[in-house]
Amino acid sequence: MTTSPAQTSGLRRFLTERPPQQERCGLCSAVVDEEEHRHLVDTEQRALVCACPSCFLLMDRPGAREGRFRPVPDRYLTDPGHRLDDQAWDTLRIPVGVAFFFRNSELDRLVALYPSPAGATESELEPEAWAGVLAATGLAGLLEPDVEALLLRRTDAGIECHLVPIDSCYELVGRMRLLWTGFDGGAEARAALDAFFARVAGLARPVGEGDRR
Repeated sequence: MTTSPAQTSGLRRFLTERPPQQERCGLCSAVVDEEEHRHLVDTEQRALVCACPSCFLLMDRPGAREGRFRPVPDRYLTDPGHRLDDQAWDTLRIPVGVAFFFRNSELDRLVALYPSPAGATESELEPEAWAGVLAATGLAGLLEPDVEALLLRRTDAGIECHLVPIDSCYELVGRMRLLWTGFDGGAEARAALDAFFARVAGLARPVGEGDRR
């Protein structure tokens, strides 16, 4: 399953060299800063929606967080006590070196996606297999449905695992879709991937220190 236009709503700047029009708030239509605005998840349309500061704060109130529009948090966490090994990665059966998992509240289960030249592609592996591998980290229990994801990357140095905002995952998907060339993605895509994970590692705090929303 590839990414639909609705799923990439609000992330046009990552899918084209220049956005065809100004980014606008999905609720009030106010123009938002292209680089600095926040996102909401539209749980009915399964889409990311740009939000101006006022609308984001409105949807971030305790009484509004369980509604249709859910604010995407900005926390990044890592679990130093949890290390996936090659056997665990093989169990996941992800055909590339990067994948992300999030809990879909409508399906009430984890969904696994990975970047590809066509966008976000869904893994066909049974959810029970993912849950068995990911349950070893405390990060899995902290995931907020729909708005946060576990982001994994396998390299020669080992396997990274971070809890990240869901819009960061789709940012990565958009960049890979834009830059990917050839069979292995090409040098530009690999450099962008390295830079992206370096930024995530710099933002991530150990679980227990920054596990509040």
